[in-house]
Amino acid sequence: MLIVRAQPCQPTDLGHRLCAHFDRVRLLETELTPDLPERAEAEPPRVSLKVAVNSDSLATWFPQAMSAFNLTTGIPLDLTLDDESHTADRLRSGEVMAAVTADPSAVPGCRTYSLGALRYAACASPAFVDRFFPDGVTAVALARAPCLRFDRRDALQARWVRETLGIELNAPTYTVASTHAFLDLAAAGLAWGMQPVALAHPLLANGRLIELKLGTRIDVSLYWIVARLPVASLDRLTNAVRQTADMLS
Repeated sequence: MLIVRAQPCQPTDLGHRLCAHFDRVRLLETELTPDLPERAEAEPPRVSLKVAVNSDSLATWFPQAMSAFNLTTGIPLDLTLDDESHTADRLRSGEVMAAVTADPSAVPGCRTYSLGALRYAACASPAFVDRFFPDGVTAVALARAPCLRFDRRDALQARWVRETLGIELNAPTYTVASTHAFLDLAAAGLAWGMQPVALAHPLLANGRLIELKLGTRIDVSLYWIVARLPVASLDRLTNAVRQTADMLS
């Protein structure tokens, strides 16, 4: 059985594996086409590379890697967005050929490269801080102050509270699955949240955002995991991603 009859239809595990196999065969055929005499003058098939990436990388450094790759190859990328802790699962299931992930666990048939880390700061608007943290960041204040999260799997705010105060976060929460909206809502005074410093820097510089507690930024280490296939386009994409990610270090 390859398909689960639902709305919409979904592939079974076997269906996922068959689709993944088909994608890999198409990539390999694309690589071979220019070397086949009977296809030498034919228009090469346009096959996109499927990649899983987290939203914060896409909002900060990953577009530069995409641009560098596209300028040299002209090959489009088909992006799947997911939490950085779960993008590697997309690779394991065969949905994508490569992933930016926070999960360094080995994936069979793939190579893993360290990319550095994205740095985050707990931020809110000055008015929000005056309202909810007049006496500083305390356990009582954090229980009252609304916070943001990207989705239900986003544990970054809880991690910051745990590492900073040694307590568990239990506060009113807004779920906002958009990196830019996450930043805008914090600046508007709705809630506090962990912001990528690379993205929040202009708002921190002009005072629209302030850090809840200085000296408590946290890093999320990122990795590039890519299918081990003899395909030049995957090698070029890997080079573009690794070179661009040097800015994370």
